[in-house]
Parts: sequence; C-alpha cells; structure tokens
Amino acid sequence: MLCKLRFELDLPGGEGDGGGMRNVIFDWSGTVVDDLGPVVEATNVVLTRYGLEALDRDGFRRQFSLPFVDYYARILPGVDIEELETVFRPAMAASTAAVTLIPMALSFLESCASAGCRMFVLSSAPPEAVEAQAADLGLSGFFEVIYAGVRDKRERIGSILLEHGLLPAETVMIGDMRHDVHAAQAAGIRSIAVLTGYEFPEVIAESRPDVTVADLSHLAGLLGAWR
Repeated sequence: MLCKLRFELDLPGGEGDGGGMRNVIFDWSGTVVDDLGPVVEATNVVLTRYGLEALDRDGFRRQFSLPFVDYYARILPGVDIEELETVFRPAMAASTAAVTLIPMALSFLESCASAGCRMFVLSSAPPEAVEAQAADLGLSGFFEVIYAGVRDKRERIGSILLEHGLLPAETVMIGDMRHDVHAAQAAGIRSIAVLTGYEFPEVIAESRPDVTVADLSHLAGLLGAWR
C-alpha cells in the first residue's frame, strides 16, 4: 500500500487537497538520531587543534551551520577541508558519547514503512558514523539508500530524485537545519522542519520551511490520515 500523507495546510506544490506524499527524505543528525554529543566532541578536537576555544552544547548550536565546508571556511579560513576531516572523523569515531534515537523517530519510521513509503537519508555526517548508528539502532532496513558525507545537500538532492524516479509533488524532506530546508527548496519539494536538533527555532525559521513541528510525534496529526 502506498503512503499517502495529506497536508492539511495550503502548501506550495500541492495538488488539490495537498497531494500524496509517497517519498520521504530524512536528514539524520538531529532528525532521526541525537548525535550532538560526539559531534560536539569531535568539533572541539578540531577547534583546539587549531588554537580556538572549545564550545559547550549550546555554544556549538549557536555557531555551527551547514554546509560544514562553509562553516569551517568561516572559523578556520585557509585550512583545507580535507585536512580538517582527517582530524574530525577519527575524533568522532573515538567518542564515547551516547547516540540515541530522537523521541518518536522509531514510531514514525514504522508508520511510514507500514504505509509503503519510500524512505531515504540525506546527511552531511560521516558515512561510517551514519551506517554504524543505523545498524546499532536497528534502523538500516527502513531506508532504500543512505546518502551520507554529503557536503552540500542542495547540489545532491536533485540527482537523488532523478536516480529513484521520485516525483517532487510526492516527496518531502524532513530536517532540523536551514540547510535541509534549502535543499528541499532547491529540489522543488516540500520541507518539514523539526525542532529536535541542531538549530534553535528562531534560526531554522529563517529558512521558511513549509511546516515546522516540535518533534515527529506531531506529523500524523498535521499530515492527516495515513492512506
């Protein structure tokens, strides 16, 4: 049975009653899993290696932005991104900070799966981290493909739609950062912002997502009945 989520709001790109949402592209960090602990730890290893002060959790959330290439160009101008990744990735892999499921993420994935949704991940996080987390948390089987280590989602998302034959009117992107919303906008699909992750509400609001929810538990009511 195909997934047909019906928007109850008048959103751009809809068809009559909102159109059928059969394809869901998920961001990973802050949307499906809470990996802020190891990401902050690894980022601080990079910052202190180059003489900058370490950040606490809220300080990181206020400063960090995607694409991460632009973030590091802003705070460490002139340092090659490949060099930075050789510091960041081992530090993240060595972190012992817990990575947990975002509240209601599993039930939402299960609902999407039972309704026949096609699901994908589009993430900037290191591929080895995303794949390990998905396996450890029992999430790998939900997704057709996990695209990780993507430096600029705006440049990649369109080709994902083409590769898998995903119609824009039937596809939505769910994420926790402005960059996720901008990626959806670049592909001409709808965007849902969740407030469970990296960016504060007033920050992600700047990108003007089609819908904003506190967490994934609100989506069933917002999107209407599962068909």
